[in-house]
Amino acid sequence: MAKAKYYFNTHSLKYEKVIVPFRKKFLGVLGWLATALVFSSIIIALAYQFLDSPKEKQLKREIGVMSLQYEILQQRMSMMEKVMKDLQQNDDNIYRVIFEADPIPQSVRQAGYGGVERYRTLKGYDNSSLIIETTQQLDNLMRQAYIQSKSFDEVFEMAKNKKELLASIPGIQPISNKDLTRIASGFGYRIHPIYKTSKLHTGIDFSAPSGTEIYATGNGVVEKVEREGRGYGNNVMINHGFGYETLYAHMSRIIVKPGQKVIRGQVIGFVGSTGSSTGPHCHYEVIRSGNKINPINYFFNDLSPEQYEQVLEISSKYNQSFD
Repeated sequence: MAKAKYYFNTHSLKYEKVIVPFRKKFLGVLGWLATALVFSSIIIALAYQFLDSPKEKQLKREIGVMSLQYEILQQRMSMMEKVMKDLQQNDDNIYRVIFEADPIPQSVRQAGYGGVERYRTLKGYDNSSLIIETTQQLDNLMRQAYIQSKSFDEVFEMAKNKKELLASIPGIQPISNKDLTRIASGFGYRIHPIYKTSKLHTGIDFSAPSGTEIYATGNGVVEKVEREGRGYGNNVMINHGFGYETLYAHMSRIIVKPGQKVIRGQVIGFVGSTGSSTGPHCHYEVIRSGNKINPINYFFNDLSPEQYEQVLEISSKYNQSFD
């Protein structure tokens, strides 16, 4: 029971009981409640600001674990990128070299994946940069793996065709030259026999008596037969596949036809001096992917290492060509 309060009345000289009006009591209670509400709000706000609820603590733990897993994933992908780089280097510098295929350009291997808008939905979060960086890294790795897979498919097909490739690539000299005395002029700038100026000689001249047999230097199909009064004169071009072609010029007689299949060592014609020629010889060219290259590197079935060194020295002399 609440204690009664009294006060001394100076007029009546008596102690009288203090009577508090209801309105004042109500206002007092209301003020107390308002103060309590304000302090409660402040305490709750501070608690939300500096203290985590059990659910928030759980979510933060899960986010921490997820961030750690993303970082571990990035490290593993970095290791995979190193492995992929080794595979790419082996592919370009070993496998493709063996089968004489062009390496895959880096612009193709490192091509972008998807564009900037691909990652738009991943923006706006606390860990957006981590998520976007990891996703980009994974996308690039997938792209490189796809390209490498296609490259291995191509190498596998080339391996299956290796036997045919070795038989088709030009690999012998176009005429019999056992004593290595018939190379008259090599590939490179030589003195033109007619104009007496230095001019690029795009093949090798093999001097030989008219009627000497000329051989196909690799398996292939006769692509073109021409009989001209100038230039290459009577000449034959053979398509060996795999980007290789060979040309045999200034022949006296041709015994093959366009579309005819030939094998390495098969006689296709005979040495002559037709066209722009100053003497009987066979002008021989090797063309790869449309570019005329030095045939000296394509006599590997004919020569020992010592003979190759000798032929290389003979063909490199600066002299006058026959055409």
